[in-house]
Amino acid sequence: MVSKVPCKPVRVALLGYGYASKTFHAPLIDSVSALNLHVISSSQPEKVLADVPSATVVADPYQAIQRDDVDLVVIATPNTTHYSLAKAALHAGKHVVVDKPFTLTSSEAKDLGKLAASSDKLLSVFHNRRWDADFLTVKKLISEGSLGQVVHFESHFDRFRPSVVDRWREQNIPGSGLWYDLGPHLLDQALQLFGAPETLQADLQVQREGGQAIDYFHVQLGYGPLRVLLHGSMLVASPPARFVVHGTKGSYIKYDLDTQEASLKAGHKPGSPGWGLDPNQGTLYSQAAPGSNVVQQTLVENLAGSYETYYQQVAEALLNPDEGALNPVTPAQATLVMELLELGVESSQLGQKLQVRPKV
Repeated sequence: MVSKVPCKPVRVALLGYGYASKTFHAPLIDSVSALNLHVISSSQPEKVLADVPSATVVADPYQAIQRDDVDLVVIATPNTTHYSLAKAALHAGKHVVVDKPFTLTSSEAKDLGKLAASSDKLLSVFHNRRWDADFLTVKKLISEGSLGQVVHFESHFDRFRPSVVDRWREQNIPGSGLWYDLGPHLLDQALQLFGAPETLQADLQVQREGGQAIDYFHVQLGYGPLRVLLHGSMLVASPPARFVVHGTKGSYIKYDLDTQEASLKAGHKPGSPGWGLDPNQGTLYSQAAPGSNVVQQTLVENLAGSYETYYQQVAEALLNPDEGALNPVTPAQATLVMELLELGVESSQLGQKLQVRPKV
């Protein structure tokens, strides 16, 4: 069982203040009253204090980890540093949240999971897109049987960024590229809907001129007769389909991405007017009557998205473990994502469909 944090609010140290921290972690943590964004590790204190004037800024992330006035360490640094920082935080007796991808390898992920378990500390991974408005909607449609037995599921995360940018995510280094950036989102969502697949076949490519890191992936997960297609590209200029789902009772198609990231970039926070509402409705194509071949179309209003739910559940797990509050994303769940990321690389290199044998 996770050891209980004795005081409220939980004192948080956020490591790194790049895009992920500024856009996601800082405002989401700040929106949860049971959390106090107390320390931020950054080499740019002016940038941090302009956004979070109450924070204590330290340059060295390891110094932030060792502070006595920190209960929870949130790691939003480059992917290559996730393992070492998380390990240091757990050894320092801190609870830990790690941005996706969890680590660079599944072996690192399993090592951290064992360390967290042996020290009774919460270790969680920020798979925030479980709380996308459209994902919550498609999950509800599937669970309530509106589509019948699902036989085909497509999940796209496409962008139009034809120019290569000089940043670590687009360099030829471990953990870079689109597969390790957006692949974890799509894999985690598929696992939430369908569990572990039986097979995986991946095609990973560098398509842009001057590109060094993977900027295209097309991955098929096999579940008996069900096929799940995960697709990401940096060269899709048309409005992208987000979900395409076909079943024995009908189909569902949804375009465009969840709006919460755009809202956060615009400075909006959870609780502000319109927060979590996605106006881009999907269309349900279904039988006009049982046994009929006539198809009717129905616009489906999206459920409200709620990225803040992740941190609300983290706070509950730390403050009320005796009352059954659970880690929203466990190390085992995130480790399976890492195993599938690695299997995708292997499948693409071999040009083969591979069997999935989860080791977690």
